[in-house]
Amino acid sequence: MTYLTRDQVREVDRRAIEDYGVPGVVLMENAGRNATAIIRQDRTKFEPDTSTFIAIVCGRGNNGGDGFVIARHLSNAGNRVEIFLAAEASEVKGDALINFDIVRKMGIPIHAFVSKEEINAGVRRITQSIFVVDAILGTGFRGEVRAPLDEAIRQISRTDKWIYAIDVPSGLDCDSGVPSNATMRAKTTITFVAQKTGFRSEMAKPFLGEIRVADIGAPAEILDAVLSEATPS
Repeated sequence: MTYLTRDQVREVDRRAIEDYGVPGVVLMENAGRNATAIIRQDRTKFEPDTSTFIAIVCGRGNNGGDGFVIARHLSNAGNRVEIFLAAEASEVKGDALINFDIVRKMGIPIHAFVSKEEINAGVRRITQSIFVVDAILGTGFRGEVRAPLDEAIRQISRTDKWIYAIDVPSGLDCDSGVPSNATMRAKTTITFVAQKTGFRSEMAKPFLGEIRVADIGAPAEILDAVLSEATPS
């Protein structure tokens, strides 16, 4: 089994972009599309279903960007999708912004999910969904989840919905596997490139559910090189 640290994940991305010329937005597209394929394969009995919707909760960073890609592909497959944005729209930048603009132009409903009032209303709406995609906080997270997002994660985790965590459950430290003050309890974690070192921790296991690995299209030799450099000779 292959495991990557936070820094190794960043190094794989960096080399793909800088050394091989793979645009970051292409890596994001591959990640989101391949995660969508896993979700659709898993939940075939729900698709397409126009009687209710899939809830996708997105943060402002690249994890949220993956969520926007997933929203687009699920929508294109005939599903009703609603996005819950756990950030101000002005905070979304870079490759994530490219994909955010696409879902806005598609007319996919986007709910503000920032203030305590918005979060309370959003969670009530999320309880009416088919299942939830957690794309709030990714491998870059460490420390504690700030209020009121911490309570949002707790409330979503307490619902009976199937939760797909994208790359890592929000609020989990991917290196140590230590859960924070608010950590999403996923039923399935779709992680990219390889499992993360923290996934081996017994503390992480209640939050991960089933672990699936999705490719992002980075040249395979990059992963081999990054892993070999971490192995003592």
